[in-house]
Amino acid sequence: MEQANSINSSRKKILVAEDTESNYMLVSFILKNEYDLQWAHDGVEALEMYESVKPDLILMDVRMPRLGGITVTSRIREKDKITPIIALTAFAFESDKNKTLESGCNDFVAKPINAKNLKELIKKYIG
Repeated sequence: MEQANSINSSRKKILVAEDTESNYMLVSFILKNEYDLQWAHDGVEALEMYESVKPDLILMDVRMPRLGGITVTSRIREKDKITPIIALTAFAFESDKNKTLESGCNDFVAKPINAKNLKELIKKYIG
């Protein structure tokens, strides 16, 4: 494991906080060739992994067990105002978008995820 990380150290790291395996698999399929991905299965794991992984960007599902994405984002923002956080959610109402942005997310992607749009958005923040 240690060796794999050092080999890919030039690749940007993305923490994907997503409780649904099929959604993570889709994100992984879209991004795995360009970025190193770490998968957090719920909000508590996302907070823990944020500390250990030190990601370049976070894709944050809004609705997760144990701790929701808006709460996780707010907690991360208490100590880190810089790391880009992009909310992923099936709830694409304007009020939902506003809640994610108010919690500290930099941007918002509605599910179902469009591969081209997701890649362009990530490139906007981390290249």
